[in-house]
Amino acid sequence: MAPISRRSWLTRNVLAIGLASFFSDVSHEMATTVLPAFLALEIRATPLALGAIEGIADGLASFFKLIGGWWTDRTGRRKPIAVSGYAVTTVATASFALAASWTVVLFGRALAWMARGWRTPARNALLADTVPRDAYGHAFGFERAMDTIGALVAPVLALSLLEAGADYRHIFALALIPGTLATLAIALFVSEAKRSPQPPQTLFADIRHLPRPFFLFLLVAGVFGLGQFAPTLLVLRATELTGRPEVAMALYVLFNGVQAASAYAFGALAHRVGSLNLLGASYLAFAMVALGFAHVGASMPLLAFLFASAGLAVGGIEAMEPTVSAELLPAAVRGTGFGALGAANGLGDLLSSLLVGALWSAYGPEVGFGFAAFMNGVSTLLLLLWRQRIVHST
Repeated sequence: MAPISRRSWLTRNVLAIGLASFFSDVSHEMATTVLPAFLALEIRATPLALGAIEGIADGLASFFKLIGGWWTDRTGRRKPIAVSGYAVTTVATASFALAASWTVVLFGRALAWMARGWRTPARNALLADTVPRDAYGHAFGFERAMDTIGALVAPVLALSLLEAGADYRHIFALALIPGTLATLAIALFVSEAKRSPQPPQTLFADIRHLPRPFFLFLLVAGVFGLGQFAPTLLVLRATELTGRPEVAMALYVLFNGVQAASAYAFGALAHRVGSLNLLGASYLAFAMVALGFAHVGASMPLLAFLFASAGLAVGGIEAMEPTVSAELLPAAVRGTGFGALGAANGLGDLLSSLLVGALWSAYGPEVGFGFAAFMNGVSTLLLLLWRQRIVHST
């Protein structure tokens, strides 16, 4: 296949959405970096409170991805929903600066994650609407890479501000700046093609009308999600093995760096190699990583290899899942489909982290990570078995 020129996919819309993802991740990851210490040291909240905050926020984000995706198709508008989501996320995150109790943080985090939920399908649909079909991989890979680079910059920025004399509340307030830049990037530089509103229907009626190949893909992604645990469990495993939290955090930085690079690289390869092929390879790689963490010792070279491999796999997954979705979904139901994928991913991530953590606590890391590897393997097998039925429509 002929290579895709940068001009055909790096449009003003793609660049603006990428910058929005970068600045937004800087904003909320700055807050997330210092949030546990703020809750423990200033608010005197318990670990149970932090668990409740994160669990409720993640659950709401998954639900509102589904609602937001459906709504953007119903109204025929993408941009206003995306802009409102970025704006509310920014203000709600900065509200932590005013918190006098953990319940205020809970409210702010829940509102911020609801907004992240409803904006994501609209943003992904805008991205898919703005580039040719054969450039989906480039566009989504670029957006995911920019998001991850923001996640790399944010902790460094937060820690630098603390060393410069800022306190936790200052950092929450300063998160307004990159969050506002993210909102302005969408509001000022993204243009939206006019689309007619869809005839009134219920959410579940629209979900039922999604293409059958997409449902098969959604099932595969959902099964994989049951084994895709949060990367914080990898940090915990490294901390347990080395006894040095700072080493574990350095490995996490390596994970994020490789993830950012691989998301872009996988996106660039999608047109030549095939998005489903790359996604299957990423699923299989994550399964091998989970097996590795089940049996790894305190070897620094091996830990570094596993963290880098995890970043490679996750970068491929995050770039290829929306690429495959965009290839499978007609424009009229693209928002609903992206919302369904986001909801399935969010629910899977929550259940996976709970299951892996519970099995680890009860039976050891071999069982916890072994369960994850098994689910990853099942999803890879399903993708292989159903590949022809899915790819027939891409």
